[in-house]
Amino acid sequence: MLLSGTVVADSETVIHDGAVVVEDDVIVAVGERAACLEQYPDHVHETYDVLMPGTVGAHVHSVQSLGRGIADDTELLDWLYEYVLPMEASLSAEEMRTAAELGYLELIESGTTTCIDHLSVAHAAEAFEAARELGIRGRLGKVIMDKDSPPGLLEDTDEALAESERLIRRYHGIDNGRIQYAVTPRFAVSCTEAALRGARELADTYDGVMIHTHASENRGEIAAVEADTGQRNIHWLDEVGLTGEDVVLAHCVWTDDSERAVLAETGTNVTYCPSSNMKLASGVAPVLDYLDRGINVALGNDGPPCNNTLDPFTEMRQASLLQKVDRLEPQALPAKTVFEMATINGAQAAGFDHVGKLREGWSADVIGLETDITRATPIHDVLSHLVFAAHGDDVQFTMVDGDVLMRNGEVLAADAAAIRARAREFAADLDLE
Repeated sequence: MLLSGTVVADSETVIHDGAVVVEDDVIVAVGERAACLEQYPDHVHETYDVLMPGTVGAHVHSVQSLGRGIADDTELLDWLYEYVLPMEASLSAEEMRTAAELGYLELIESGTTTCIDHLSVAHAAEAFEAARELGIRGRLGKVIMDKDSPPGLLEDTDEALAESERLIRRYHGIDNGRIQYAVTPRFAVSCTEAALRGARELADTYDGVMIHTHASENRGEIAAVEADTGQRNIHWLDEVGLTGEDVVLAHCVWTDDSERAVLAETGTNVTYCPSSNMKLASGVAPVLDYLDRGINVALGNDGPPCNNTLDPFTEMRQASLLQKVDRLEPQALPAKTVFEMATINGAQAAGFDHVGKLREGWSADVIGLETDITRATPIHDVLSHLVFAAHGDDVQFTMVDGDVLMRNGEVLAADAAAIRARAREFAADLDLE
């Protein structure tokens, strides 16, 4: 297949009359349209206004999709323990499957081709199967909660780790490596030391398995961890083995200088979730300091109950604007940097090589956007448009591993209308009291 249009290959490479050529699951050429058409005359040719790498949602909760909007205007720990966790605990396997499908459908429709997905305690296999079915690239993990957790989610430590290991053996690396595993403790508040150390042991046992958890999102969370362990959150996670290049920590809003030094020294990945942090009034993550220290910072939407959208373009806009107003610096987090966070930085955090840029020999994860709309008129700078003006609704084409999941705005990978219908039916029956 030959895709042509304005090609944004990465944050520094824009080919205004360009093309991307895909064979099987690999990009074989990126260059000028005329040259590619001459070299590959027999390839199916499709044109989109802008072509770019698929975005990476480096922290999402697909299985919370049925709870979109259930707990607005609520502080994090109340939001979590009074609304979201009870909802998760109530979901049957069928409901969990539909919730995951709905989440992945939204990601595909809005241009996210890779996600790091924080699932739930039960029925995690349903989300893995949904990811396989819809064709998204993902690093998924069953949640571990063995302390201070509500009924239906509290687990025995050994059984939680054993179930995680069963899922690793079943799903890690399947579908030509498109699906990968992350051992996923919820956060330090709901996990014993044995569970956290067990997560590290599991990750070390299986090649390519990572760790994904929440950290330092809210001051109440930090106070709870310090009261329990005598240490600040990042120091505690470091002591039990939950830092390093194979670790993704979501949020990291409230860290002190010594904790930031640990993140930098260990090469730990941080996911910035600006919309969620604003909506839950958690605070503003010190992203510029992280970047200055060489910490890899990716971008995530978090979950539908605390965002309430999985649109990566909205998240890019929010990411930049929040840092500008927090620092009172218009130069803070420019479009180029935000675009990298949403693409190549996210791919690095997720542990997927050859994803996040349009490059010869890299995986064929490509999205195409329309710009023949008033909101995109005029476009003086395409990166500025993508970060500050584009919406997920502009995405018309989504390809993962060379498979076309959406074309001309129509999802091909699944029956989108049927998924939405099931989701509405299940959501109507949720007990949210």
